[in-house]
Amino acid sequence: MKAAATLTLAQILYTQGFGTRRHCAALIADGQVQIGGVTHDDPHAALPVEGLMFSVQGQAWPYHAKALVLLHKPADYECSAKPRHHPTILSLLPAPLRERGVQPVGRLDADTTGLLLLTDDGALIHRLTSPKHHVHKVYEVTCKHAVAADTVARLLAGVVLDDDPEPVRAAACVAVSATQLRLTLTEGRYHQVKRMLAAVGNRVVALHRSAVGGLTLDAGLAPGLWRWLDAADRERLTGPG
Repeated sequence: MKAAATLTLAQILYTQGFGTRRHCAALIADGQVQIGGVTHDDPHAALPVEGLMFSVQGQAWPYHAKALVLLHKPADYECSAKPRHHPTILSLLPAPLRERGVQPVGRLDADTTGLLLLTDDGALIHRLTSPKHHVHKVYEVTCKHAVAADTVARLLAGVVLDDDPEPVRAAACVAVSATQLRLTLTEGRYHQVKRMLAAVGNRVVALHRSAVGGLTLDAGLAPGLWRWLDAADRERLTGPG
């Protein structure tokens, strides 16, 4: 039977993004860290990390070897650590997540809303963004003009974008109203949805990502809010194993 992994309390705070090693040790020595309501002031105390919950200066925090969170991205935020015209989506996350270097899994345009994943797990980012894995991303598309009778068929058959002679196809597409489509893609080219709709003679006026893989955006999660993803959520994203 594999022994549970243990780290010192100072190491735990450091790996979770609560500052430099020295700062983490000082927080502990100053009595700012609690586990189960009990203050722990020994930075060198060894603790099992599996399922560990702790608090730092009153902020509750679960231990995660790799961070994986879901953010309901609002409009007018950029998926960049160095935004040019709008605030970065990283500003919507608490400092420890920013400190440990989480980054968006793929990007949504500043005016696009919806499900955005952020993680510091490089292997998972590759798994979810590589075209060869065919991870589905579902978009709710509001069009400027009424959806033409042949639009769905053309998007499923494939349209040619201006930077590639090979047709780009939707994995699925349905018209949900006279001016709205539900479009599923398995790759993430630059402005892909907008360019695909332009190729069939329409224009996107609003774009919202509602699902990635088998994971859908929580109905009760308001724009700008986030939550941790658990093992079941991860399986919905990547499948068993």
